Amino acid sequence: MTPEARIGAAAEVLELILAGEPAEKALTSWGRRSRFAGSKDRAAVRDHVFDALRCKRSFAVLGGGLSGRGLMIGLLRSEGRDPAQVFTGQGHAPAPLTEQEAAGGSVPEGADALDLPDWIVPELQASLGDPAPLAQVLRSRAPVMLRVNLRKSSVSKAVAQLAADGIVAAPVSVSPTALLVSEGARRVNGSAAYLQGMIELQDGASQAVVDRLPLRDGMRVLDYCAGGGGKTLAMAGRARAEFFAHDANPRRLKDLPVRADRAGVSVKLLENSGLSGAGPFDLVLCDAPCSGSGAWRRSPEGKWVFDASALAELTQIQDEILDQAQGLVAQNGVLAYATCSVLRAENDARVDAFLARHPDWDLQWSQQWFPGPEGDGFFACCLTKSPK
Repeated sequence: MTPEARIGAAAEVLELILAGEPAEKALTSWGRRSRFAGSKDRAAVRDHVFDALRCKRSFAVLGGGLSGRGLMIGLLRSEGRDPAQVFTGQGHAPAPLTEQEAAGGSVPEGADALDLPDWIVPELQASLGDPAPLAQVLRSRAPVMLRVNLRKSSVSKAVAQLAADGIVAAPVSVSPTALLVSEGARRVNGSAAYLQGMIELQDGASQAVVDRLPLRDGMRVLDYCAGGGGKTLAMAGRARAEFFAHDANPRRLKDLPVRADRAGVSVKLLENSGLSGAGPFDLVLCDAPCSGSGAWRRSPEGKWVFDASALAELTQIQDEILDQAQGLVAQNGVLAYATCSVLRAENDARVDAFLARHPDWDLQWSQQWFPGPEGDGFFACCLTKSPK
């Protein structure tokens, strides 16, 4: 495919997404219809689509309309390129600009320039003050981060093994096990380092959350909202303990046994009926369902579909999770709470509400990580029962 054809394909996929189809489904459907597209073509189209979703409001203003073509015109103008040089209608290039498209477009202002929904700007102001720095970061692509599995490798050995497969990765400061990939990111899943369990794909701040947990050998540890099990495996890489994973939707855990085997660790999966019988636990981690606002670079659709009613529903779920999980913590144990959110309503406010409901618990520490060059936005804290 030519670069112009890739722009046209991205505009086509974006039309489906704007009509309500999930981005991954729209991209998969396009790929099945476009057998002529090679891997580089598919990657380029995907990048165009996700760039447009991250910057949907500003690109629509620059492009003169909220449509697939409008977003691609806006993307080109944001890069200082003349859309008329791409929208030529020649070969497989998209049709030439209409008079309205050629004359349209303006400089984004306000929430358009921030690429945020109107409703969430006050929430971010209450949480952060000026939302502009965060908004700017969320408009860019997220870094590709790896976690070195210290059960199977050292950082230096992992870097060398990745280099042998054409992947350039280097340690960064956010976590002792974190690597930032600068070249060859699309080769990671097929690399020897990955297949041998030396590394896992995991955000840097997500690793930093695990670094702060009071893990030690011999503990009984429950990942209460394990999802795919990334933090379960990260914890297992740090301590020789007994690890358990649970999720309200057990299907999310289906790949964890294979991943754990590759990592050389043992994890026991628990369904709801087996939770109370398996406890108590020395450490219970609640990596709760959340807005994902700290990771909207990776899932930009979430920025546009999330709303105030969803936030209210999530905070109620987060409260319920903490109330349920605290009963699984052993005497002198630790309850850890984490989200990939930057909203105070999901973080400090939930901790404050928990402490008000459970005055026999104390906050030991809390920390907020913001999206940046080494990771996404995360919040974490640890709570312990007050001594009797």
